[in-house]
Amino acid sequence: MAPIVKVSDLDKYFGRLYVLKKVNLDVQPKEVACVIGRSGSGKSTLLRCLNFLEEPSAGTIEVDGLVVHAGVKGKERRRLVHDVRLKTGMVFQEFNLFPHMSVLENVTEGPVIVKGMNRAQANEIAEMNLDRVGLLFKKDEYPNRLSGGQKQRVAIARALAMEPQLMLFDEPTSALDPELIGEVLNVMKKLAQEGMTMLVVTHEMGFAREVADRVIVMAEGELIEEGRPEDIFRSPKDARTKALIDRYRTGGAE
Repeated sequence: MAPIVKVSDLDKYFGRLYVLKKVNLDVQPKEVACVIGRSGSGKSTLLRCLNFLEEPSAGTIEVDGLVVHAGVKGKERRRLVHDVRLKTGMVFQEFNLFPHMSVLENVTEGPVIVKGMNRAQANEIAEMNLDRVGLLFKKDEYPNRLSGGQKQRVAIARALAMEPQLMLFDEPTSALDPELIGEVLNVMKKLAQEGMTMLVVTHEMGFAREVADRVIVMAEGELIEEGRPEDIFRSPKDARTKALIDRYRTGGAE
């Protein structure tokens, strides 16, 4: 089976700072891949390059058959990037909901504005996805009436409403109070069970161990190790992976 994501020799510089170094990565359809690593290892930058929120400095990114080469300009390239974004839903650390819109309006905005969908159809899709995340009963509320966990679940529904082939999660629980983390992780577990392809940057080791098909470890802009969760957590091969896992086990910071 062809991978849905194929990253080849991806480099990213911020000025002289070399953030991603010849990254090569494949993600298979319906796979849940979790990316772990210390802060500053390049995890979030990798995700942001995949949907071109950050412009790659070199390399190639392929998403569901769409191939985009770094450094190429022009109308065709802009079209490819637009089409890649249509295939990728992204959930950020912060929820980024529109405060002046209801929950339902937040979820319908993308399909209506980006896809040109009529409002009735967009409402139907939005309600279906709010139900998926357990928040249909909040559809008429405004974001300031929601908890942090509920806001993040609305953000997930908003991404799902675009009917993506791939979901990118950038530390989706890091801005939440501890008691609210579980409700977001449960939604993500449900998506995994439904067969959604997911690339998840996370510091939630329990989630990575339980839900991931594969764990990818980053350090200093490189992929240093990858494998099945049981192999990574029980017998890491790289000393940096072992140190990272030991730090989490003892409750240390990244």
